[in-house]
Amino acid sequence: MNSPIISKEAVLAALSKVEEPELHQDLVSLNMVQNLQIEDGKVNFDIVLTTPACPLKGKIEAEARQAVLSVPGVKEVNIRFDAYVRNDGHARGLMEIPVKNAVAVASGKGGVGKTTVAVNLAVALAQSGARIGLLDADIYGPNVPRMMGVDRLPPIQGEKIKPAEAYGVKVMSIGFLVPPGKALIWRGPMLHSAIRQFLGDVDWGLLDYLIIDLPPGTGDAQLSLAQSMPLSGGVIVTLPQAVSLEDASRGIQMFEQLNVPILGVIENMSYLQMPDGTVVDVFGRGGGEILAKQHQAPFLGVIPLEPAVRVGGDEGKPIVLSQPESAAGKALRQIAEHLAAQLSIAAFKRQGGVKIEMVE
Repeated sequence: MNSPIISKEAVLAALSKVEEPELHQDLVSLNMVQNLQIEDGKVNFDIVLTTPACPLKGKIEAEARQAVLSVPGVKEVNIRFDAYVRNDGHARGLMEIPVKNAVAVASGKGGVGKTTVAVNLAVALAQSGARIGLLDADIYGPNVPRMMGVDRLPPIQGEKIKPAEAYGVKVMSIGFLVPPGKALIWRGPMLHSAIRQFLGDVDWGLLDYLIIDLPPGTGDAQLSLAQSMPLSGGVIVTLPQAVSLEDASRGIQMFEQLNVPILGVIENMSYLQMPDGTVVDVFGRGGGEILAKQHQAPFLGVIPLEPAVRVGGDEGKPIVLSQPESAAGKALRQIAEHLAAQLSIAAFKRQGGVKIEMVE
């Protein structure tokens, strides 16, 4: 008995019942199914994700495989994954920066681990295969070079500055341009000029995501950045304790006043797990989630307090690399995936749900 003929139309009809869980539309209408081939009962195709850091890749794969296997005559399904990060829709032509998404990482106060979070998010996204830049806009306390294990820029070639590179991340910081330990005193116009130079005079190349580590607080640097470059959104890092939450709330209000969407809240140093398994809430717990609900913002997750996080920062090897299976390493990687998903959703809504077009 001859096997039934499998048509591309039948396979696409089956895949049209599989929904992209974040965007809530089917894979076919989103044009995420590419290079469909059928031969001797074997079906091969690509699924082009909206981000290489997709947190629900496994769910999409399982549902797509099951859907195609339900087509009469299909014996085997081979799915390959690719990713095309969508542009957030903002024009950045004035700064001549080919950045698809720009994310500011902020906090209402210092000492909450904002730079540590920014560095690990950048590295985690780079590990997923995305093209990442990391801008250290904390010009009062530039710690990114140490945390990324780089201390100098490449030799200047051409008109633009080449960023340093570590772990697949392009890095720029005022820390590369001043002697270590030198006090940095900035007036408003100087600060604005420096931030514009970091954006426009650096050869970033094409980036899927530019992660920007802001200074703590709500001052000139935040205003200068928002005026210099359209942002996809902002992320707020806070501790669970009440004092930190009050300051973080001011950071959210600052973004709101600057018309910068809030991509999410991250609760850092959420708890300390002791060797015997008991958990100590050093700074309280749950405050970040409450803050997110108060401002109707996504809650991206919690990061435990672990000595290895500090060690990784001091030694220039972020914990998502040095101890990826640690509780903090896993948490930061999951938060990076959730952040990428929020950016995909925001870009999808801003562009009115148009199909993915594979054009660089």
